[in-house]
Amino acid sequence: MSVTTTCRDLSELSANAQLACRLLFQECYKAGIRNIFITETYRSPARQKYLYGQGRTRPGLIVTWTLNSNHSSRLAWDIAVGPPQALYDIATLNKVGAIARKLGITWGGGWSNNIDRPHFEVKSNWRMPAGYMLEGQVIVPSNSSLKVQLIVEDKKEETKMSNIWNPGSPAIRTETEDFLTKAVKDGVINDSHLKALQNGTMTTDRLVGLQMTVLNRREKAKK
Repeated sequence: MSVTTTCRDLSELSANAQLACRLLFQECYKAGIRNIFITETYRSPARQKYLYGQGRTRPGLIVTWTLNSNHSSRLAWDIAVGPPQALYDIATLNKVGAIARKLGITWGGGWSNNIDRPHFEVKSNWRMPAGYMLEGQVIVPSNSSLKVQLIVEDKKEETKMSNIWNPGSPAIRTETEDFLTKAVKDGVINDSHLKALQNGTMTTDRLVGLQMTVLNRREKAKK
């Protein structure tokens, strides 16, 4: 990759930095901050040296203060702000920085020297703080035309253990399994019901409903 090319690929960061970045964007999304996007992730040592030369050995404004950036260690990323705010809107970056601090993520806007509000990084041993989790698929934009998204799948209602069918007798269980097996062969029910019985997830209500369905269809078939 050319030293003049910016990498915005989140997968180029270390695993824990990727997780930290996604968690940050998730929490920003939940806070109503959805117009932020990645401007740079991994930065090769050669590119870091190239950027360091700007404003020193070649024309331009100084954009970095070090040759040893955590971008090169795959532990840092930069962000910017999309419309309608300015690209580096201070109010928005300050809000993101406050969220980052709660997550144990270092924010460049909190540095006493060389303040760098768009910059975020983690240590190599960063772990997700207690009480937080990724709640779904976090879409981290890499340009200003996209918005942060959190895609959460509908959670299926958990089966209460108290409703799990428990015959208490091996003979009754065998008889019931034979009954459902025949119903599957006859095409009255599908085999997912039999599998539910066999793997111990069949509920009493479901089993009663299946038995009524099978018996009703057999009764109609006789007529």
